[in-house]
Amino acid sequence: MNLTTSSCLLLLRSVSRNIHRANIHPLISRLYTEGFSQTTAELCKAQLQKLRGQEQRFKRRLHSIHRKFANVPENSEFQGHHHVYFEDGKGIYRSTPGHGEQEMVEVFRADWGGDGYGSIQRVRLSPTETMLAATVKKDHHEETRCMLVHLGGVNLHQNAMLVLDNVLSFEWAADDVLFYSTQEALRCLRVFRLHLSDSGVQTTLVYEEKDPEFFVEVSRSRDQRLVTINCSSKISSEVWFVDSKTPLSFPTLIESRHPGLLYHVEHSDNHLFILANTGAHQEYQLLRAPLASPSMPHWVPVFSALSGTVIKDMELLQDHCVFTVKDSQCRLQIHTLTTQEPYQLNTLQLPYWACDLSPQRVGTVDGGSFGFLLSSPVHPPVRYLYSSRKQKLSITEDDARYISLPEFNTTCLRAASQDGTMVPLTLLHMPALSELHNAPLLLHVYGAYGVDLDMSFSPEKRLLLEDGWALAYCHVRGGGERGLAWHRAGSVLQKRRGVEDLAACIQTLHRLGVSHPALTALTARSAGAVLAGALCNHNPQLLRAVILQAPFLDVLGTMQDASLPLTVEERGEWGDPLIREHRDNIASYCPCHNIIPQLYPSILITAYSEDRRVPLSGVMKYVERLKKAIQMCTTRVGVNARVPDVILNMQPGGDHFGPEDFLLSLNESARQLAFLYTELGLDHQKSRRRQKKKKAQIT
Repeated sequence: MNLTTSSCLLLLRSVSRNIHRANIHPLISRLYTEGFSQTTAELCKAQLQKLRGQEQRFKRRLHSIHRKFANVPENSEFQGHHHVYFEDGKGIYRSTPGHGEQEMVEVFRADWGGDGYGSIQRVRLSPTETMLAATVKKDHHEETRCMLVHLGGVNLHQNAMLVLDNVLSFEWAADDVLFYSTQEALRCLRVFRLHLSDSGVQTTLVYEEKDPEFFVEVSRSRDQRLVTINCSSKISSEVWFVDSKTPLSFPTLIESRHPGLLYHVEHSDNHLFILANTGAHQEYQLLRAPLASPSMPHWVPVFSALSGTVIKDMELLQDHCVFTVKDSQCRLQIHTLTTQEPYQLNTLQLPYWACDLSPQRVGTVDGGSFGFLLSSPVHPPVRYLYSSRKQKLSITEDDARYISLPEFNTTCLRAASQDGTMVPLTLLHMPALSELHNAPLLLHVYGAYGVDLDMSFSPEKRLLLEDGWALAYCHVRGGGERGLAWHRAGSVLQKRRGVEDLAACIQTLHRLGVSHPALTALTARSAGAVLAGALCNHNPQLLRAVILQAPFLDVLGTMQDASLPLTVEERGEWGDPLIREHRDNIASYCPCHNIIPQLYPSILITAYSEDRRVPLSGVMKYVERLKKAIQMCTTRVGVNARVPDVILNMQPGGDHFGPEDFLLSLNESARQLAFLYTELGLDHQKSRRRQKKKKAQIT
C-alpha cells in the first residue's frame, strides 16, 4: 500500500461519544507513518470544515425524520409455540401472547465478552421452543459467533450454555441437534452437526466443500421437516438434506451439481418443491418430486412464470405456493398457486408504490399464512398478511395509517441502451414529471451478482424527496431485476453492458426533462462502484457528484491476486484474468485502470481500514490516480477551471456494509447529504421552505 501526500484528501470522521478515542488513534497514527505531512493534515481539516456546518444541520434533520418513522413495522418479531419474541439488534425479549410489553423478559444479550457488544444477525428457535440459537457479529468487524441459550429459565447469565466461533448459518433439526456452517477468510466450506446429548456435546463434520468457487449455507424448509445444505457457485448449485425425523442420519443428495443448473428446495407433504432454472431461457420454474426419489429424473414441472414476468422468491404454505415476481418494468406482483392438482393460479395486485417485499421472520407460525412487509425507498413498511384459506391480502388498521402519507409519484420508465436493450428504471418524485427540469437528481445503481437494487425504506431518501429531489433506481444488466438472463447479460465478458445501461438511464432522464448534469449525482456501494467508476471515466459530463461506499474499484488488480478473500469465488462474476480474453475485458472497464486527464465529478469515497471484501490498497490507488489526472487536466485547462473535490472518508474497522450502530450510521448519512448539497450548490433550508410552501398550496 502506498499512501502519499498526493494520494487523497482524507476526510477524518467526527467520532460519536459512544466510540472511545483509542479506537481512532491507531488509524491516525498509521496514516502519518504512511507519509501524510502536516500540509496534508491542514488540507484535510479544511475539507472537513467545508462540510461541517451543513453536516450538523443534516444530523438534526435526520434525527427528526427517524423519530417521525420510529414506530413503523419492522422484521423484529417472531412467534414461538408459547411466546412472542422481539429482537432489537442487541437483545432478544419474549412475552406471553396477550400480555403485551409489560411482561417482556430478556432471554438473550449480544454480549461479546470483554470486547463489548455485537449485533444480532440470525435467530432460530428449536422445534419445541426449549432452545434458542443466535449469531452475533462483532461491532466493526465481520467476525461472528453463535450462542446457544436454554429457554427454561429467565436469568440470562445462567441460560447461556455454549458459544461457537465463526458460525455464519445454522438450523435446528431437533431440540438437541443443530447444524451449522463455519466461515474462514469469508469462505463457508464446512458444515457441522452439534449433538447435545446426556453424555456431553458431540460435534461432527458432516460436509466439506472441495471447490473454492462454492459457498455453503445451512437452511431449513418452512414446515421444519428438512434441514438443507446448499452449495452454490455463481453458475451452479447442489443441495443435500437431513430429515428432522432422523436428525443424526447422513445428508442425502438431491441432485449433483451441473454447470448452469441452479436450484433451491422446499418441502410439503413428503414432496420436494424445487425452484430451478430449467424453464424457458434458463429462468426459474417450479417442479415437484417425491421426497423418496429426489433426483432430477423425477422432477415434474408444475409452474413457469407468466410471459413478461420473472420469479424472484417463493414461500411454500400448507396448500399454496406464493411467488414474488417482477414484471418487465420491475413492478412487484404476487402469484399464488395451489399445490395439489388441478393447480389454480391467482394474481394479487400490490400497491403502486411497492418496490420492496420482505418476508416476515418465520418461527413456529401458522403454515397457511404468509406475512410480509411492503415498502419503497420513500414509503415506510406496511405489514400485509396473505391467508391461503381466504385467498386474500389483509392489512391492520395500525399499519393503514402509513398509506395516507403525503402523496408522491412512482414512475416506471425504460431507457434504450447502446445495443437497443430496454433498461427499466424507477423514478420517485413529488412534483409532476413535467416539473422536474430544475430538480436535483440522485441515481442509484448496483448491477452485479444477480442482486436487485436495495429499494427498502430509508428515512434519508424520504428527506431528499421532501426537499424536492428526484430519486432514480437504474435496473441495469448484471443485477437480478429481470431474472437470471438479465444477470448473465451483464457479467463476465458482458460487464460493460451495465455501464452502457447506466449511461442510457441518465441520458434518458435528461432528455425527458428530469434534472440536468449540473444537478445530477450518483451513489453506489461495493461492486456497484465498478459501474459508477467506469461511467465517470467514459461519461464524466453526465454527473456533478458521486458518492461511493466501500467501493470495489481495482477489479483487475484484485482478481489477479488469488490469495485475497473472495477472488476465486467471484471469477463467475468478473472473469478469470489468467484467461487472456477475460483479462483484456476487465482491463477495458476497470475504474482504476482507465482514468485519464479530464474533469471528473466530485467524489466522496467512504472506505474502511479493515475491510476484507474490498482491498484498501485498490481504493488508495484509485484516489491517487484520479487526483493526479484531475491536476493534469486543470493545469492544462487553466486556473479558472472547476476543480472537482476528491474526498476519502477513511473509517476504522471492517464495516463493509456500513455501520450498524445508529449514531455512526447517522453521521455517515449526514456527511453524504452535506457533500451532495455543497457540490450541487443547494441550500437545504431554502429547499425545505420551498417544499413546505408547495404542500401548503396543495392542501
